[in-house]
Amino acid sequence: MNTQYLKEYSPALGREMEVMVYGHAGQPVLYIPCQDGRFFDFGDFHMADTLAPWIESGQVIVFSVDTIDKETWSDRRGDPYWRARRHEWWMDYLTRELAPRIMNWTGQSGIIAFGCSLGATHALNLYLRRPDLFSGCLALSGIYTAAYGFDNYMDEVVYQNSPVHYMANLPEDHPYISMFNSQRAAVCVGLGPWELPDSTRQLAGIFYRKGIRTWVDFWGYDCAHDWPWWYKQTAYFFPWLLGGEPGQNP
Repeated sequence: MNTQYLKEYSPALGREMEVMVYGHAGQPVLYIPCQDGRFFDFGDFHMADTLAPWIESGQVIVFSVDTIDKETWSDRRGDPYWRARRHEWWMDYLTRELAPRIMNWTGQSGIIAFGCSLGATHALNLYLRRPDLFSGCLALSGIYTAAYGFDNYMDEVVYQNSPVHYMANLPEDHPYISMFNSQRAAVCVGLGPWELPDSTRQLAGIFYRKGIRTWVDFWGYDCAHDWPWWYKQTAYFFPWLLGGEPGQNP
């Protein structure tokens, strides 16, 4: 598998950020690691092996990024006001710096956002806020309320990173709804050990009421919050995200 390492200065964050690229061509995918994760986790935790048939055949090219969760969502002792703004600077890095870089690199006009656990939280947040940049999404086992990282603290920046809050208030004639309905995105959670499906249920209700046809899927009580299940779900949903049938071989 072709891989490339990038290290570039981010004006939004005021520091260098690292990215690992897997593949040579195809639909660009932005992979966001699990909580506190690093850019190399896509390979180290074997998600690259799961997507290898699609990567090596040139159907997808994956850009795996660094999180800054330790400074934001995970730093429960820090000032939530500043943690929220630090997170928003990371969102600026992804949307204003990295996304244009990815589209220039690949010649594609849309990116699939992908993540598991807190990575799914971030991936779906990116997709829902910027469907003009992110043309698809796979969010596995995420939590879609900012209360996970910010407890009872709420301000305008926390609000805009809490999908169950801002999507509930999305006007029913908002132009993003037609964009969501013209794209493919899947939100999946299990009902088994360590899974927290409540905010996914909330989102499913919001999507239904607003006529948003994003695929929300609940797997069974045997489905745990763990890598073996995320590998299965990734192999199941990715063919559909790319325009085929769920579970279809590459």
